[in-house]
Amino acid sequence: MTDENERPRPEDDAARLGLVIVGEAAALQSGDDASLDASEENIRETVDSMVDEPLTPRQEEIVERLAAAGGTLTAGLSGALAAKTGGKVEDVLEGAARSVVWQQRLAAEREALQGQPQESADGGAVTDPRDDRRDDRSDDTREDAGTQQRRNDDGRDRG
Repeated sequence: MTDENERPRPEDDAARLGLVIVGEAAALQSGDDASLDASEENIRETVDSMVDEPLTPRQEEIVERLAAAGGTLTAGLSGALAAKTGGKVEDVLEGAARSVVWQQRLAAEREALQGQPQESADGGAVTDPRDDRRDDRSDDTREDAGTQQRRNDDGRDRG
């Protein structure tokens, strides 16, 4: 459990916002008004939970519009990628959400390896990645936006 005065890591906040944007994109793709309303409320609640002081009405409007614009871009790009690859938009958005969570997890693992005590987003302890064989990355494969990419030792895509 986290201390009341302990602030979330920036990576955790970024991941939460990234997932909110993917949620907005999914709501836009669904075309369902109830989903859009729920997504907009989720944007407000997420931002409210992250700020130290209440936002001014203008700041709140800007943040909400930024999140909505990010969702619009994500929806459009996901639709284009799905059309180009013959996949489903839902699968692309699911891959985007996995990518956001993956990046957050990598950041937590990096900090854990540096000897900094960490907690996961769900409040549990982050295990040493060397002890977790479920996520054996010996083949250096990572997932981004629903696709797998293989990296050379120098970090470039293998293709």
